[in-house]
Amino acid sequence: MSMGLHSQDAIDQLQELIQKVVDNDPLLQTTFQNVHQGYVTQNLTRFLKARDWDPSKAYQMLLDCLNWRLQNQIDNILSGLPVFAIGAGLSTFDKASVHYYVQSHIQINEYRDRVVLPSASKKHGRPITTCVKVLDMTGLKLSALNQIKLLTIISSIDDQNYPEKSHTYYIVNAPYIFSACWKVVKPLLQERTRRKVQVLPGCGRDELLKIMDYPSLPHFCRKEGSGSSRHLERGNENCYTLDHPFHQQLYNYINQQARLREFVAPIKQGSFHVEFPEPPDVDTRIAKTLESEFDSLTLNSDKEQLNNCTGRQA
Repeated sequence: MSMGLHSQDAIDQLQELIQKVVDNDPLLQTTFQNVHQGYVTQNLTRFLKARDWDPSKAYQMLLDCLNWRLQNQIDNILSGLPVFAIGAGLSTFDKASVHYYVQSHIQINEYRDRVVLPSASKKHGRPITTCVKVLDMTGLKLSALNQIKLLTIISSIDDQNYPEKSHTYYIVNAPYIFSACWKVVKPLLQERTRRKVQVLPGCGRDELLKIMDYPSLPHFCRKEGSGSSRHLERGNENCYTLDHPFHQQLYNYINQQARLREFVAPIKQGSFHVEFPEPPDVDTRIAKTLESEFDSLTLNSDKEQLNNCTGRQA
């Protein structure tokens, strides 16, 4: 079904299906409210878009999402101390820390949906239900590529449980090694997600200024040719620092939620290890792709040197 005359019928059908379930289950009803934040139609539309406007498929997706939230206590994830993830390229991950990165990612998703987007909607007097994400790949090294599957894990969580919440993913400060990574990761993403990813040249400043003003640019996008590891702005301008206003607001909000939860039931800090799908054989595919990429790079380099040598002899 395409968006058109019958779209309202699809919304009505999905609302009827999901309402029958949540009305009989207070837990599902609460977690559904955390998802839609008062904008039921807009959120039902997100799930319908993600399933090509098929009400039955969208219903199953939404129900799976609500059950995932309950099974993994997503509604309480803002009640523990926040875990901050810093720059995709500059970060290194072991198997344990992937869980904390995923926890941080979900915390920010929940804070976005429960606080940031409702506040923006109220300020502008219209529903604002999506965001833009900018991923800084500065510092990406070969040694970190065995955990590149983290990107597919996060995108899978977003695709399945936060559909149509991210309008565009912008990749900036991407080194050569990223092109090899992207060849591995891209086929693992849903087509809808692949279309949203844009790899921008350099720090992406000029392209991003077409959609946002200069003060809104992340610090690592402000000077062409300077990655975040080489040019960090001072103070609150550096969005990676813990004293950045967003981090402080998030931290304070989570602390407030934690104090409220203490009156109900204590929550162990760092206890939210959310289940997530791990794509099969990713490490093997990365190794093979990288080997092919470097062989190609070496071959081209050898050819260039041979051509230069031949030219000098001539």
